[in-house]
Amino acid sequence: MQRYKILHRTYYNFPEPVTFHSHILRLRPREGPELRIESSLLKILPSASLRWLRDTEDNAVAVATFSNTAKQLAIESEVIVQQYNLNPFEFLLTDYANSLPFSYTSEDFGTLAPYINYDKGPDHFLLQEWTSQICQSGQQISTSSFLNRLCRMIYEDMTYQVREEQGVQTAHHTLAYRSGSCRDFANLFIQAARLFGLAARFVSGYLHAPVSVLNFGATHAWAEVFLPGAGWKGFDPTLGRMVDADHIAVAVASLPEAISPVEGSFTGPSAGVQLDVGVWVSLLE
Repeated sequence: MQRYKILHRTYYNFPEPVTFHSHILRLRPREGPELRIESSLLKILPSASLRWLRDTEDNAVAVATFSNTAKQLAIESEVIVQQYNLNPFEFLLTDYANSLPFSYTSEDFGTLAPYINYDKGPDHFLLQEWTSQICQSGQQISTSSFLNRLCRMIYEDMTYQVREEQGVQTAHHTLAYRSGSCRDFANLFIQAARLFGLAARFVSGYLHAPVSVLNFGATHAWAEVFLPGAGWKGFDPTLGRMVDADHIAVAVASLPEAISPVEGSFTGPSAGVQLDVGVWVSLLE
């Protein structure tokens, strides 16, 4: 077991007092057999009333409601977690899922449909050509081998780029320019996995790593694939490896734009608004 302390600060500064509408906060890590929350503290200024709920993906969501105007909105989340995912390779697949292509059972497919749905849009042929380096459509290949090679290929073929603007690049854009952010690489991985009939979803969370161009104090994104017999398993194409104890998931969704850490609106002048975000993940003794 490893313990981590996560400090996530978000500051919005306005030129004059504004009125805040309800904000949705996705800052609490997803608990389960591999992760437990030891302590959690959420501070908000101006003061807000909080209502906690679980969304359709079972993400923990806090809805903040404000009564006062202010020139700054400050949100600080401090969480200590116990992480037990020390060996990501320790899993077994159901026999029929050991090789691609395979089909999910009818019971699983009904639940997984939103994560399998693949749109044969402009990305299709370029994505198909690119993934043919690993496996031709219809060719049999080890499921684990395919996913690990896909993860590694994105890491080796693409150039990481810090992108401050919102949104996620299409798979076509990432392939065409051979560059992107962690969320762009996660989306490319997801689209490639779905091309081969696999259920894949987007994950937003935190990464414990030395500060670098890949980790400069921000949230992180990766992908998960549902593997019969193993459940949802994470793959981080930004690092070219499976998700391990250094990855702390906060929210999952079939679409990446559905799980922003902080989401809300205000009434007042928008010119001159400044946003400052900082994330620190520390390994504790």
